[in-house]
Amino acid sequence: MKIAILSRNSKLYSTRRLLEAIRERGHEGVVLDTLKCDIIIDEKGPKLLYKGEPLEKIDAIIPRIGASITFYGTAVVRQFEMMKVFSAVSSLSITRSRDKLRSLQILSSTGVQMPKTAFTNYSKGEKTIMNHLGHPPFVIKLLEGTQGLGVVLAETKKAATSVVEAFEGLKARIILQEFIEEAKGADIRALVVDGEVVGAMKRQGKEGEFRSNLHRGGTSKLIKLKRAEKSAALTAAKAMGLNIAGVDMLQSKKGPLILEVNSSPGLEGIEKATGVDIAGKIVEYIEKSIKKKRRPKDSVKG
Repeated sequence: MKIAILSRNSKLYSTRRLLEAIRERGHEGVVLDTLKCDIIIDEKGPKLLYKGEPLEKIDAIIPRIGASITFYGTAVVRQFEMMKVFSAVSSLSITRSRDKLRSLQILSSTGVQMPKTAFTNYSKGEKTIMNHLGHPPFVIKLLEGTQGLGVVLAETKKAATSVVEAFEGLKARIILQEFIEEAKGADIRALVVDGEVVGAMKRQGKEGEFRSNLHRGGTSKLIKLKRAEKSAALTAAKAMGLNIAGVDMLQSKKGPLILEVNSSPGLEGIEKATGVDIAGKIVEYIEKSIKKKRRPKDSVKG
């Protein structure tokens, strides 16, 4: 079987580990730079070129689409899907997960708990929605932010108003959320593969930092999820249509609160914290899916 990893950088830990896992299980693995894939659309059907040459005989793809290339990346994944190539993560689920507001709207319909969140397109409307969030501090997030970038903690309503006005001046779209003080700058990342939590870690922000992202200098350690946390992670991944997902949540007095569902979760932190071969689990999922896809349908007796 030939499996292609869509990644802009073959040296990234996640890309390297996936390539190793593919080859260790006896398959052919290749890394394709997503932006070097050309989409051809005509009456002969969907086609992809890579560096000018036709892309053929690919059995499955593992999309590692960065936030900065979501539009083009999902178009490439969609083209593979139209060519009947199995994708470990669907183009639709990537699009859903990248839109923070849309993903939270979807999650709210499932009954999973989340921090109170508000969004307004009305100038000066933040003063009204703050009343619905309760007392400050408030967390203000850019809808397009990733890895903790574009996330600000406002200690007072006055500070929040100043931050919102600054973002509005830049024509940036934001959401406001309640601050969960008891989380103490920590969150949980649960890695879901094929409807199963295959690993979980607790990430702790560095002293004085409310963001727990490892890219911001946070640390991680192995954690055993409570039943409610595991259930919330699985529900969130399923709601987003993601068979591979990194589900971020906070521990609160009310129970687990879902923050975000990531369609291209990094593997370095979770593998090192848990000691689990997450890359191997992903390849196993692809094998299982391809086998099921190729299984002949039972003949109907009549």
